[in-house]
Amino acid sequence: MSTVENFNLFGERHDLPDVVHCETIEARSLVHDWEFTPHRHSHLHQFLLLEIGEGQVLIEEARIQITSGDLVNVPKGTVHGFTFRPGALGWVVTVASELLDESMSDPEGLRPFLAKPDVVNSSNEIRGTVSSIFAEYPSRGFARAHILRALSIVMVGLVARAIAVKEPVVSQLDHGLQRRFEALVDAHYLDHLRVADYADLLAITPTHLSRVMRQATGRSASAIIEARLIREAKRNLAFSNLSISETAYQLGFGDPAYFSRVFKRATGLSPRDFRQNLEG
Repeated sequence: MSTVENFNLFGERHDLPDVVHCETIEARSLVHDWEFTPHRHSHLHQFLLLEIGEGQVLIEEARIQITSGDLVNVPKGTVHGFTFRPGALGWVVTVASELLDESMSDPEGLRPFLAKPDVVNSSNEIRGTVSSIFAEYPSRGFARAHILRALSIVMVGLVARAIAVKEPVVSQLDHGLQRRFEALVDAHYLDHLRVADYADLLAITPTHLSRVMRQATGRSASAIIEARLIREAKRNLAFSNLSISETAYQLGFGDPAYFSRVFKRATGLSPRDFRQNLEG
């Protein structure tokens, strides 16, 4: 059996040792034959800017073509992989998710945009900021960490702006309650807790929880709980050799047939059909 590998950086399991981590696409691609197999980062947020060339990014089960000037936003926990045409040039900036949490104040509403994996056209400002980060990164000068942190925060704001311009319908509401609820769902989705259970953990009523989530995301609290479970099911079906029954048990379902019904209700496909479509 195998599941999606979970790394801090490309195949590395140590903590992020610096304010940011900078690496060129070509430096890592030459080692990995221009291909990075599907993986995810639990505590790291990545920004990949393809300056010259072509490639393909895998985001969850979707494959997206990217070309010169495209920037890929990869939030923590997102299953992703890359394939580049040999000779591609560009940069990857990796920041600890804690840095993003510290830099994004609630009233500005950046978080909902950056929390979604996306591909946007990079602006001159974004490319200039990434270039400045890479110029400062090898330095050992005074105030290096402060400058890198400031430049990274500028980059985060510019990327959020680019995503917001592309997708203005995304909610600007960034409730602290929403973040706490989604963090709890991430921690407990395998426990199959009910909305009422999460409301108890948050010391609010289930009605209030669902109302806030509808305002912030357009979906009910129960829909968000189910979506997290289905997202993990899709990952296992797409990126592992677990059988459908093994996937069901791993996700906390006592009955694989019930898991199949839940999955089909949410996606319109049975787990078997979903996997066959991906293979096709």
